[in-house]
Amino acid sequence: MNANVNANVDLGLLNATYVFATPVLGGQASTSLIGIYGANTTSLNGLVTGTLALPGGASIPFSRADSISDSVTGFGDLIPQFALRWNAGVNNYMTYITGDIPVGAYQSTRLANIGLGHGTIDAGGGYTYFNPQTGHELSGVLGFTYNFKNTDTQYQSGVDMHFDWGASQFLTKQVQVGLVGYVYKQLGCDSGSGDRIGCFRSQVAAAGPQVGFIFPVGDMQGYLNLKAYKEFAAENRPEGWNAWVTFVISPAAPPPAVTPTKHIITK
Repeated sequence: MNANVNANVDLGLLNATYVFATPVLGGQASTSLIGIYGANTTSLNGLVTGTLALPGGASIPFSRADSISDSVTGFGDLIPQFALRWNAGVNNYMTYITGDIPVGAYQSTRLANIGLGHGTIDAGGGYTYFNPQTGHELSGVLGFTYNFKNTDTQYQSGVDMHFDWGASQFLTKQVQVGLVGYVYKQLGCDSGSGDRIGCFRSQVAAAGPQVGFIFPVGDMQGYLNLKAYKEFAAENRPEGWNAWVTFVISPAAPPPAVTPTKHIITK
């Protein structure tokens, strides 16, 4: 049996962030909430081939092909986050805790979904080197995700690790170019009474280009970033490409250190 899964997912994410004026543990604290809205179109194509044995030793080969597709448009899960950041010259440090509140469009019997169908807790830390004099920037964020059981399917994915990285050069104070990438690897085995296939650890890596622009928006500052990733080395999950467009409005200030996007990667 051969099976093919194709998915096209277009999502819009709105991130509202509040930065506290009073330092916390000597760092800058912030809290945010991400909302998601979008569409998912998924198709599954399968081919079954075999041989039917007949009395007398004869056999008849057979094959059957079929396909199903599904689509959904709606809201995704809510993603709250709390972060602490510290700055020491060209060195910037951060730690965060986030998670997934499973309120998005999800049905266990549907092929295409926007919500995960289960909650998660994710925590980690990151480092950014940013030198305004030379324009060099290098960032990395490492995190670990605990997945709660999907009560509809009685299936629970294992703990996973994810590492997002970025390297860029500011050609001017307003224009940035560079590379981005991520590595995702499941560390723990899947489990639950709904697990019919065993451990089923998954992994994937990706890399691609990025470009960013800083410009005034009234008395505020705008930042537009475009990045694309080509995935490779995938195991037990789809492999493809994805592109991100990020637009940020903040109080006018010197260019902030750029932190790689944390990806929500699921099987």
